[in-house]
Amino acid sequence: MKTSHKVLIGLGAGILVAGGGIAWLLQGDPAQVPFVQTTGPHPKLTDPRPQSFPTIGIAKPVGWQAGEVPQAAPGLVVTRFAAGLDHPRTLTVLPNGDVLAAQTNAPAGSFQGGLSGLIARYLFRAAGAGDPSPDTIVVLRDSKGTGTADQRFVMTNPALHSPFGMVLRDGRLYVANTDAVVSWPFQPGQTTLPGKPDKLMDLAGGGNHWARNLVLSADGAKLYVAVGSSTNIADDGIEHEKDRAAIFEYDFTRHTSRQYAGGMRNTNGMDFNPRSGELWAVVNERDMLGSDLVPDYLTNVPLGANYGWPWLYWKKFPDWRVQAPMPSDMVDYVRKPEYAMGVHVAPLGLAFARGGHVLGDRFANGAFVANHGSWNRQPLVGYDVVFVGFDDRGNVLPAPPQPVLTGFLDARGQARGRPVWVTFARDGALLVSDDVGGMVWRVTAPGAKPAAPIVPIASREAPPIGTMPQHFTIRKDNDSALNQPKP
Repeated sequence: MKTSHKVLIGLGAGILVAGGGIAWLLQGDPAQVPFVQTTGPHPKLTDPRPQSFPTIGIAKPVGWQAGEVPQAAPGLVVTRFAAGLDHPRTLTVLPNGDVLAAQTNAPAGSFQGGLSGLIARYLFRAAGAGDPSPDTIVVLRDSKGTGTADQRFVMTNPALHSPFGMVLRDGRLYVANTDAVVSWPFQPGQTTLPGKPDKLMDLAGGGNHWARNLVLSADGAKLYVAVGSSTNIADDGIEHEKDRAAIFEYDFTRHTSRQYAGGMRNTNGMDFNPRSGELWAVVNERDMLGSDLVPDYLTNVPLGANYGWPWLYWKKFPDWRVQAPMPSDMVDYVRKPEYAMGVHVAPLGLAFARGGHVLGDRFANGAFVANHGSWNRQPLVGYDVVFVGFDDRGNVLPAPPQPVLTGFLDARGQARGRPVWVTFARDGALLVSDDVGGMVWRVTAPGAKPAAPIVPIASREAPPIGTMPQHFTIRKDNDSALNQPKP
């Protein structure tokens, strides 16, 4: 046999082996547990199936055709509030009804080096999130009251750096860049963002989880800032996760900040429960333990809470892949999340139902969550907006999430869009941003009356601590058995 033929045969065999290996890798780890069993207060947690290469299940982005809309739950109607946007993520509604949409993406150089970084970059591109960040905020205005934004103004500023969370407070617009919280003077109706911003606080920037969200306390005195981890499970060393995987609290009165809660791998949406006044958040849990682990979650977040990342998940389950030593006694104080959203659904947006919304009585008490959708599970899950019910005491109910908007995936499993954020317009409609589809959707229940205001649970302050008397008198008790003579 000629040498050239041997080379060709060897090359062909190598290609077949490589092709088979790629096919095996792409086959991944199919889910073995019905998805609904991975939701709720008591999700089914299987034995981990650690992976060196992630299960890949990517919905190819194809966009929305003319006239297409998501599928709304019975009794609801969805329409296009705004279309043709450039990767819209977070939404903030101003007192005059204007809607701010952050057009943003990961900053350059966010991902790890090596194989992990290469895989991450490929997956982000394949899922429609690989383009450079637009770094703009667009003002969407429904000037005619028709439920459609007929005016838009794109605000630019060199200081916008992968902007995400936005809040308006005392005449200033606070924006969470990936590496700092900054602010500009701003009034509702304004359509430009000129000048150099003031910096409120620095943040750990970039990483695999680059987005930083903001939420104000009800009285506006404190600002809460969510910062995700840099890697999946502190893969580059725990020292590189400093000031990450946590929520921070900034006190405007004292001009100080502190870590409010920790051990939360990638927190995005945050909102205050209108019944209890508690801070709640949605968190994206760890990857590469198979298609049945670990459920992402919705939970309340009291001061000092820790949810275990990277060492533990769901309070008591250790992740033996983590190389860094676990802090002593950690298992004694780690909290269990309140509610599982399902494995790898990637919850991002969170908004509690409040008085004035026009979605009907069955959505009167609970939280809306936007699930961005999985990239590392078979079959695909998420790609929807769901509602999680709560009781009259502010506690989450033990029932599966209710679909609100579906149909973001077509019949071939391709992504028309991916929901990101949820908030309420001034007229009570639910607004949903869709980064892959470039849309903001508007959801209402035709004929529904504005929901009644939610009455907060009456709070009672603890009684004051009693004071000790200044002087003591000691007297002998002759009747005491201790003072009786011994027989």
